[in-house]
Amino acid sequence: MELNELYSQFNEELRLSRNRASRIEFYTTLNFIKKYIRKNDKVLDIGAGTGVYTQWLAEKGYDVTAVELAKPNVIKMMNAIGMMQNVTILEANALDLSMFEDQSFDFVLCMGPLYHLSSVKDKMQCVSEAKRVCKKGGIIFFAYISNDMVFVTETMLYNPKFLNSDQYESPFRVKDGPFCFMTVGQMRQLMKKSGLEKVSHFAADGLSELLGDKINAMSQEQFREWLNFHFHTCEKSECLGYSNHVVYVAKNV
Repeated sequence: MELNELYSQFNEELRLSRNRASRIEFYTTLNFIKKYIRKNDKVLDIGAGTGVYTQWLAEKGYDVTAVELAKPNVIKMMNAIGMMQNVTILEANALDLSMFEDQSFDFVLCMGPLYHLSSVKDKMQCVSEAKRVCKKGGIIFFAYISNDMVFVTETMLYNPKFLNSDQYESPFRVKDGPFCFMTVGQMRQLMKKSGLEKVSHFAADGLSELLGDKINAMSQEQFREWLNFHFHTCEKSECLGYSNHVVYVAKNV
């Protein structure tokens, strides 16, 4: 499925906000953004989707440039935040950021592109472009979808016959398209090749998709403590693969 078709049907902003469980990914990512971003940082949001993170950062006073390939998302973003003076929105490909000079940004988010890049060559090109436009000492966030957790959520929530289907290859590798998947080990290898320095590696949503109904049924007090538990464990290496979405935070050295 082509990206424009996919995102004319798929509601990305709702994915991060439709209920309590789905907001865990957003809350967790914001925690780490707030931890590493500095005052007056110039921000690039690559694969910005409908601008969820762009809007939050812009409302905090940051100068944000949002790059998005899917036309439906660009239109939604323009309608929602296009009038904000500290936001620039561009329709462009994460594999070609030639409109920007080297070391143009202090803080770079790459929260969507690796969801749709299958080949190692394209993934490396995406990482290289993000690195190129990031200043030395700057921070880059790379989000990806965990291959291993897909087997759990698909089988337990959506398709009981998934393990007997042709949707994956041996040994337990989910077929790419339209979304693409990586293991934690593959991401570590990609980052090692990039020459970037590891800052953090965290489970963005943890078990929130798998346990969504139970999380949504919690009292406010229970949910607050569940969220604290998730924040406490999300950087543990043993927890990374069992999260649908994972984020690698790197420094450009």
